[in-house]
Amino acid sequence: MSGADARAGFLHRRAIVKAIVAAIVLSPLPVLSFAASARQTAPRADRYAGPRAALVAELREQSRGDSDGATRIDPAVLAILARVPRHEYVPASERDSAYENRPLGIGYGQTISQPYIVALMTTLAAPRAGQNILEVGTGSGYQAAVLAEAGAKVRTIEIVDPLAKQATQRLRRYPDVEVRNGDGYYGWKEQAPFDAIVVTAAASSIPPPLVQQLKPGGRMVIPVGSSFFTQTLLLVEKDATGRVRTRQVLPVRFVPLTGGP
Repeated sequence: MSGADARAGFLHRRAIVKAIVAAIVLSPLPVLSFAASARQTAPRADRYAGPRAALVAELREQSRGDSDGATRIDPAVLAILARVPRHEYVPASERDSAYENRPLGIGYGQTISQPYIVALMTTLAAPRAGQNILEVGTGSGYQAAVLAEAGAKVRTIEIVDPLAKQATQRLRRYPDVEVRNGDGYYGWKEQAPFDAIVVTAAASSIPPPLVQQLKPGGRMVIPVGSSFFTQTLLLVEKDATGRVRTRQVLPVRFVPLTGGP
């Protein structure tokens, strides 16, 4: 082979190598593979974001219609409801209705409260970061989650054992929420006193143990009345001297508070 032929062969082989390298570098296959991988790892869109925003907008408008301010909802509470996924606190069969402004069944004869009532009771309780708050009637755990989002330490009692267990699992994301299976009528003496108490079932009268466990300067929100007649949502306030004052807020309808004497 002549020198010219050898050089021509070398140049030809180098051209082939360049072509192969170019094909590897410029091939679209790795890009497509990366795009597919990105689609697999990207978080799923929250299909409930729209209905949740619509619910909050509805509650905001409803609150604006309150002329005297007695049932006006704190905008900070509305912001919390915009974050808390109510659909995760209802049975799977009710998820498509999770952001309707009405109570929903959660089993065992219990309900998750209407979002407007949750927002109003939270506003009346006025939770603040670091406060110690008692909830009587955990239910699905939604109200406890709303209180926890305000930065409070929440102790919540549920008398129905299966609901208490379910709520414990749902509320694991909140390290400052403690769920207990028991009779909420008697409160939680070991964790008292409380800056606020929220009762999510109707008592025939205000339970004395809860008044005793309310801190001076504290607030209790509780529905009171017969399960067969109109109930009234009450705001109970204890002043610095221990004197208790009660204010009627609005008519409501709750499941009855079970347990007690």
